[in-house]
Amino acid sequence: MFGNITDVPGVKVGNVENKEGITGCTAILVENGAVCGVDVRGSAPGTRETDALDPINEIDRVHAISLSGGSAFGLDAATGIMQYLEEQDIGVDTGVAKIPIVPSAVLFDLFIGNPKTRPTAAMGYEAAKNARVGFFLNGNTGAGYGATVGKLAGPQFCMKGGLGSASMAGKDNLVVGAIVVVNAVGDIKDPSTRKTLAGAWNKEKAEWIDCCAYLEEHVQSEALSGTNTTIGVVAVNARLTKAEAKKIAQLTQNALARTIYPVHTMLDGDTIFVLGTGNTIYPVDYIGYLATKVMEDAILTAVKSAKKLAGVESYSSIYKK
Repeated sequence: MFGNITDVPGVKVGNVENKEGITGCTAILVENGAVCGVDVRGSAPGTRETDALDPINEIDRVHAISLSGGSAFGLDAATGIMQYLEEQDIGVDTGVAKIPIVPSAVLFDLFIGNPKTRPTAAMGYEAAKNARVGFFLNGNTGAGYGATVGKLAGPQFCMKGGLGSASMAGKDNLVVGAIVVVNAVGDIKDPSTRKTLAGAWNKEKAEWIDCCAYLEEHVQSEALSGTNTTIGVVAVNARLTKAEAKKIAQLTQNALARTIYPVHTMLDGDTIFVLGTGNTIYPVDYIGYLATKVMEDAILTAVKSAKKLAGVESYSSIYKK
């Protein structure tokens, strides 16, 4: 196993970064199609095609998920992924064209790089073209390249977030994988120790600013509206209905609640997609339990793997000191 979401059969991942913009995008391909559900828990989301995933609606399979920086501008990356899939003759057959279904979510990363340089359709196409099964870097990679965390006391106190992925084997050949981009307004803590791994950091005093304590004292956040979110995907080699996939996405949000303080705020757009790629039926609660664990691992991997960039400190740069 590679220790990432591509351990789930049928899943490929491709990443692209733009160094000038300090931004990037991540394509999660399921070329054979996968049942998909979504749970949007934050109040400042940037998404595309999520309505199609409602269990009452007709479309029941997707062909990729796009995760991207660039705020709402970054939704363009999904167009490039669609173009790549169409060239591979992949999509819903309408009789006159095959239309790839590519739900997407974006994060705000415009303030540490050039805000005029954002993920484009061309970058999405390249990420899809790069998609493969195997190892890829975590941290400052793909959609996590410009991700930051700990902005509740103001963006000047932020630290690097990033992209992280993990996988886990369950019973009866079940495999669950997660990939996530951590760009939260709050602090990231290890749920087993409550140790702060990344968050609001006062460089001058070389000390943490506890985001929850700051909110209690000051009543409101100094973060900018719509500039934070955690977005991710869980994949499982199980047979799911859209309703079951949505429920597992809801359960997986528990991982965010165990690692991000505060979470699901008015300033976050927290969004989790769930993909079912297999034919074997497993209990939904069992899949949800494993999905929560593997998402926790992915979140911690994201911040621990991130590197200092554009003057923004990271887990490795702070703890080396």
